[in-house]
Amino acid sequence: MRTQDFEGSPTGLLVPISGLDRRYGEWGHVAFVAHQLPEETPQLDVPTFNAVSAARAALASLNSSARQLPNPSLLRRPTLRREAQSTSALEGTYAPLQAVLAADEDDDPADANLREVLNYVHAAEHAFSWHGAGRPLATILLTELHAVLVRGTAADNEQAGRIRTIQVVIGGHPGGRVQDARFVPHPPGPELERKVRDWLSWVDESHRGHIDPVVAAGMAHHHFETLHPFNDGNGRIGRLLIVLHFLYAQVLTEPTLTVSPWFEARQADYYDALMGVSAHGDWNRWIRFFADGIAASARDTEDRLLDLLQVQADLKMRIRKAGLRADNAMLLVDFALAQPIFTVRQVERRLGVTYPRANKLVGQLVGIGVLRQFDEAVYDRSFAAPDVVGILLRSG
Repeated sequence: MRTQDFEGSPTGLLVPISGLDRRYGEWGHVAFVAHQLPEETPQLDVPTFNAVSAARAALASLNSSARQLPNPSLLRRPTLRREAQSTSALEGTYAPLQAVLAADEDDDPADANLREVLNYVHAAEHAFSWHGAGRPLATILLTELHAVLVRGTAADNEQAGRIRTIQVVIGGHPGGRVQDARFVPHPPGPELERKVRDWLSWVDESHRGHIDPVVAAGMAHHHFETLHPFNDGNGRIGRLLIVLHFLYAQVLTEPTLTVSPWFEARQADYYDALMGVSAHGDWNRWIRFFADGIAASARDTEDRLLDLLQVQADLKMRIRKAGLRADNAMLLVDFALAQPIFTVRQVERRLGVTYPRANKLVGQLVGIGVLRQFDEAVYDRSFAAPDVVGILLRSG
């Protein structure tokens, strides 16, 4: 870490750290310790305030549309998988989106990357259930999210599900020196645990009346990433917390927002803008970038949700016109939205029907063009509603 980049930073200070490396021997360096977040809005220029206003408007429109959905949780599931794939890709864990859409959430996939992506889905669902139960943000939620996120991965060790007790670095490489990392976050220990509690208190406090929720969410995201409280998964948890922040601030009532695809497409700018706050106190650049991302993400999420809702209605109309009035045919359409790529065995389990009945249902919907075989397999074939998959796979 280039110490000269952070000397005199208005948002934090450098503290000495040291250790013993089996490869390099004893070492000494510094870590960046962020100051407590301010209780007032940082100095922002007019274009940034305009970006914040645009983000608020886009979030309000998304929230209005989500509240009108007959079953918002149904349409949330496929967009959550898209978020899971993208937020994991930002951290270097890549699984093709088609594989993520096809994965059975009850299975334990052999592919390590796919398992890690699905872990995010489970972690997000746990977070949304926590909020839905009226429970406040708390350290125990953060540690539980981390435990779920790293379950069965290389990071599933003694550090899993706890505030880290080791020093970590950002932007280094395996086997590299601490000094060569791009950023060295807060040292481990009781002070880090206290800072996490302070961060939770800041998010929960009444400064919401003084700081716009979009600005507050951007400030909170930077601070969480700067603390880097876990040995792994901080970026994914931090982006999930953006959505939770808007839920707790009552900006959103449904956790439909997906934020990571926009940031993934601008990965270098995302990390540079975050670093600019730590190094130079450049809140203006970061908040404008963050607000632009939230606005674009909210608009894109709303467009996809409304398109999925229209497809759902069109497919059910096609079923009625074909004279297929069985309730299970309609339920299969709903299932095709929640699980965009699926097998007959999955239909059997989810609809609670026999395999022959599930196979007949799928065949009938293929026959009228509602479904299509997704692969070229002869056995254990995969199916999908093409219009649903097209909405989820299209670029933002």
